[in-house]
Amino acid sequence: MKNIQYKNTKISFNDSGQGNAIVLLHGFLENKKMWAEYISLFSEKYRVIAIDLLGHGESECLGYVHSMEENANIVHEVLEHLQIEKAIMVGHSMGGYVGLAFAELYPENIQKLVLLNSTSKEDTPEKKLNRTRAIKAVKQNYVGFVSLAIANLFSENNRTRLVEEIEKIKIQALKTPLQGIVASLEGMKIRKDREDLLQKNLFPVLLILGKKDPVLNYEESISQIEDTTAELVSFDDGHMSHIENKEELKIILGEFFQ
Repeated sequence: MKNIQYKNTKISFNDSGQGNAIVLLHGFLENKKMWAEYISLFSEKYRVIAIDLLGHGESECLGYVHSMEENANIVHEVLEHLQIEKAIMVGHSMGGYVGLAFAELYPENIQKLVLLNSTSKEDTPEKKLNRTRAIKAVKQNYVGFVSLAIANLFSENNRTRLVEEIEKIKIQALKTPLQGIVASLEGMKIRKDREDLLQKNLFPVLLILGKKDPVLNYEESISQIEDTTAELVSFDDGHMSHIENKEELKIILGEFFQ
C-alpha cells in the first residue's frame, strides 16, 4: 500500500505488476480491497493500480462534498506520481462516474474505459431525492443503512446464494466513515451528464450491465451507447458483476485489455 498527499489529504493506492497501466476504481461503500482477485490475475501481464477514492478505504475525506471531478483529480495525481501517461480505467458504479470525469478532464491520459455497472447519465430528479433521503437515513442509523445498502446491490436470488460474500463486503463497507458516505452521496447527486463523451467515440468503451440490477435500470442504461462504438456485455444478475459474475468478467476484461 502506498500514499500520496493531495490538498493535505492522504490518498491510498496499490501498485502491482509491470506493463500497460490499468486503473481500478471502486464504487460507493467499497474500497481497493474489492479488486484483490483481479489485481493478482491482471498484474501478471499489466501494471495494475487500485485507488481508494475520497473518504473510502485508507483515503481521507476532503470536505463535505466529494465531487466526481475532485476524485478524478486524485486519480490524475496518483498517475503523475507514478509517471504513467496513459491508462485503461475500470470503474465500478461510482468509480465509473469518476472514470468519466477523468476522461473529460484528462482525455490525453485515458486509453480505454470500462463502465462496470455504471452509467454516463446524471441522476434523475427522483434519484437525487433518494440520495438526499439516504443522507438523512445514514445519519440516523449508520449500521442499518450500510447493511441494507450492500444487500440491495445484488439480484434477489444472489442475496441467499452469496451470503458469505455479502457479509465480507458489509464488514469493509462499515469501515467507511460517515463523512465519506455523506460527501460521496452529495458528489454523486450533483454529477453532470456525460453521455456526450460516449457519443464522441474518443476511445474504446466497454459497458457491462446486470439485467436484474436493482440500482440501474437496464433498458435506460443501454440507451446511452446507441449509435456509438461502445461494446455491451450483459449479465443476468445484479449490480455487483465483479462478484455475481466473477469468472466470466475476468475473461471479458482480459479480452478488452488486449
